[in-house]
Amino acid sequence: MKNLNLSDWALKHQSLVLYLILTFLLAGVFSYTKLSQKEDPEFTFKAMVVRTFWPGASASEVEQQVTDRLERKLQELGEIDYTRSSSKPGESLITVILKESTRPKDVPNAWYQVRKKIGDIRYTLPAGAQGPFFNDEFGDTFGNIYAFTADGFSYAELKRYVDLARAELLRVPDANKVDLVGEQDEKIYVEVSNAKLASLGIDPQLIAQVLATQNSMEPAGIVHTSSERVFLRVTGDFQTVDSIKNIGIRANGRTFRLGDVANVFRGYIDPPTFKMRYQGQEAIGLAVSMKKGGDVIRLGTDLKAAVANLKASMPVGIEIHEVSDQPGVVARSINEFMRSLLEAVVIVLAVSLLSLGFRTGIVVALSIPLVLAMTFVAMYVLDIDLQRISLGALIISLGLLVDDAIIAVEMMALKLEQGWDRFQAATYAYTSTAMPMLTGTLITAAGFLPVGLAKSGAGEYTVSIFQVVGISLIISWVVAVVFTPYLGFKLLPEMKGHQHDHDAVYNKPFYRRFRTLVDWCIDHRKTVIFLTLAAFVTSVALFKYVPKQFFPASSRPELMVDLWLPQAASFEATEREVKAFEAKLKGDPNIASVTSYVGSGSPRYYMPLDQQLPNLNFGQLTVMTQNEKVREQVLTKIQNLFDKDFPLVRGRVTRLENGPPVGYPVQFRVSGPDAAKLRPIADKVADLMRANPHARHVNMDWGERLKVVRLDVDQDKARALGLSSQDLSRAMQNAISGIAMTQYREGDKSIDIVGRLTANERGNLDNLKDLKVYLRDGKFVPLSQIAHIKLESEDSIVWRRNRVPTISVRADVEGAQAPDVTNMIYPKVQELAKSLPLGYRIEIGGTLESSRTSQASIGAVMPLMLLVVTTLLMLQLQSMQKTMIVLLTAPLGMIGVSASLLVFQAPFGFVAMLGVIALAGMIMRNSVILVDQIDQDIARGEPAWNAIVESAVRRFRPIMLTALAAILAMIPLTRSTFWGPMAVAIMGGLLVATLLTLLFLPALYAAWYKVKRPSALA
Repeated sequence: MKNLNLSDWALKHQSLVLYLILTFLLAGVFSYTKLSQKEDPEFTFKAMVVRTFWPGASASEVEQQVTDRLERKLQELGEIDYTRSSSKPGESLITVILKESTRPKDVPNAWYQVRKKIGDIRYTLPAGAQGPFFNDEFGDTFGNIYAFTADGFSYAELKRYVDLARAELLRVPDANKVDLVGEQDEKIYVEVSNAKLASLGIDPQLIAQVLATQNSMEPAGIVHTSSERVFLRVTGDFQTVDSIKNIGIRANGRTFRLGDVANVFRGYIDPPTFKMRYQGQEAIGLAVSMKKGGDVIRLGTDLKAAVANLKASMPVGIEIHEVSDQPGVVARSINEFMRSLLEAVVIVLAVSLLSLGFRTGIVVALSIPLVLAMTFVAMYVLDIDLQRISLGALIISLGLLVDDAIIAVEMMALKLEQGWDRFQAATYAYTSTAMPMLTGTLITAAGFLPVGLAKSGAGEYTVSIFQVVGISLIISWVVAVVFTPYLGFKLLPEMKGHQHDHDAVYNKPFYRRFRTLVDWCIDHRKTVIFLTLAAFVTSVALFKYVPKQFFPASSRPELMVDLWLPQAASFEATEREVKAFEAKLKGDPNIASVTSYVGSGSPRYYMPLDQQLPNLNFGQLTVMTQNEKVREQVLTKIQNLFDKDFPLVRGRVTRLENGPPVGYPVQFRVSGPDAAKLRPIADKVADLMRANPHARHVNMDWGERLKVVRLDVDQDKARALGLSSQDLSRAMQNAISGIAMTQYREGDKSIDIVGRLTANERGNLDNLKDLKVYLRDGKFVPLSQIAHIKLESEDSIVWRRNRVPTISVRADVEGAQAPDVTNMIYPKVQELAKSLPLGYRIEIGGTLESSRTSQASIGAVMPLMLLVVTTLLMLQLQSMQKTMIVLLTAPLGMIGVSASLLVFQAPFGFVAMLGVIALAGMIMRNSVILVDQIDQDIARGEPAWNAIVESAVRRFRPIMLTALAAILAMIPLTRSTFWGPMAVAIMGGLLVATLLTLLFLPALYAAWYKVKRPSALA
């Protein structure tokens, strides 16, 4: 590199350099307009749900016969981190979680292996089991959701218009999926009276048999002639609902019209399993997801046009409401970030102009748009989107990307002040500082290396910090050594009158005082080192008082309200509570809209949303507040509603979160082989959690026991009558819940025809004993004659983790950060854990567990980062001792980090941790430049003492200017909920560390090499 001077080359090819500047600026503008825009970066959901149904089985039977068999087979897969399962009556649900280290490209193959393994044992599942069914599409984010409501139209008519709207939205270029939300399946019910059928001697099975045989689709044959084929078709399938009513049922020598003995009508699934409501009205939703690589802003524009056309074509009475508008959120978010970016640009420009003078500052200022433009080109080529993380990274890098330009221009300006001509001054910076600058730039970029290589969900979520900062820093070095000398050559004037007074610049009063301070630090090196070490130890001790978190809450205005009823609650009861809650919120001026979901949670309209799975006893409301300011008022109001007006509901209201979803922030898992012994232990854990003043709404995921009516069959009597337990079960299912006897075919739809008892007979347990059980000869007996009816209870749900029964005790937090609350409670939990029998344990879950996992993934890459940094230092300094000196300055930032976080009460989370790690690189960048300057001065024959002092004096202005630019550029980020703690940590840490670099490092260098004051100065 000594023979190649890029600055010299640039000045000898000025036309080409100017062409490249203009080309990169135009390419940057073009690339920026083409960059895909999103709210959050894409990250891979490493979770799959395996769902299996076994109708009629209890939760315990499902656990043992279905869940355990599937989990045992899944344990053979090495990619799986853990399985979490819930077994409910008739249903098994297993969530398979892959290891955090699984690469995104390997996830599809892992899901293939899961399907293959389970497919191998599907035949071993009990008879009657349905499935397993797989869902691995958790990453689909439905950023746009629309609610369709109707006034004066039937549900079927509304559904028809929604289907037409869905077909239109699927034509939007960037639309991937358009799913129906809250759709109710149509049914045709044949309701009979038990008493009426008994009086007429009609067996319900006879009705089912007649309907199925008449409506059956069977081939009638094909007549082959010498010239053609003729298909035979037999009529009889149902054409209308009236044709079903008119079917003849023959029994006991008489023929009855079905409509005379049963109520035949067209309706919807009853009871429902999932409904959507908007502003108190029943609705059908359309949820739209974007194609991979699509532009959310373009999608939003196209959707608005499509929805406007739909509204114009809809009849009066059918309305389309916008529930979620992610393109609008992204547009506002990007506008805010671009405003912050512009503010940061102005701040850096002001620093440059005020500290370097107008012309020198303009040279630095012109490098900013050039670096940004080249960065946008690189982002476009590497397919890096504009989203929350990459935009924040641009602002972070803005304060760093001018560092090299400031150093180069400052050196050029200095040489011009000393009387050099412009060509020599412009090329001198390269020979003296290019390699230290490059080393410093690479070290700063290496500080973000753990983010780029961390194998975790949080690492994948934040990887664009490393990508964008690394790209912009490397580009900034290229700009500093190629384009900045050209700009300086064109803009900076020569000052021939100063050619003989090279040191006059450093003899001004400020530099004389600073020289005296550095001299004192070297003379009292032991004191300086001791005080610095004491400050570092104090900062580490104080750090435990800094609030901890994983990821901060989102600034979006939505609130998610969860309503959990007892496990045995019916859909009707859940819907009643949801309607009551809607009524309490109605008319609040701070609320823009309320969208409710009964029986399941909201579609994932926001990538980090903690999506809830279907449960009849669950309702969820998305409360859209007017803005972030009033959001907290609405949150307090909802919490008070839960405390005062909804005693039967376990309610929870949360803000949207950033980062991978966690669920309840404070969690402890109680595991052990015997489920019966777990609950008392979990109760003790819950008591310990309730004792903490910051824990709110402590609860467990294991629900209450269910009421069960057990039919104890007299098997001898049953066999004598020609009945089996299977016959009785089918008779009960047919009468109470209803079974699909056949299907009514209408266009492209197949609608189940369901037979069951009338509402008053099937909804009253007192009628159960009189239920007629039909025999093979057409006679019947009351159920009470062959079975003893008794009321019992059984588990409503059994949760397991890695095949071990597990109860999660959970809580929200108030007035503190979740990891801090968990750490407060954990010592007492540990004491409890010591007294547990062998095989029982208590583990930490929630935010603290996720934070530790993510931090471990960062920690795993730290040795590589240290190796890269050390290698870069060795290449530059060619000395183990000097490399060690530079490395020892890296932790100095902790002094300022602890102080600033404590003063501003900013929490230390995953993003702030990344900032602190990167801070070490920024500090070492300054240190390596200073150490290299000392070496250059010593190599020129300067006494070591003088070299240390004068190097600190000469490097004071560029080091302080670059640090000041980085610190002040962070100011716009301090307003951000997401980036604020990181900005505060870097600002405080870099300010203190920069000052210490200029004072502590000279003292350390002098102590390390035992530098003595020259005798002439003694």
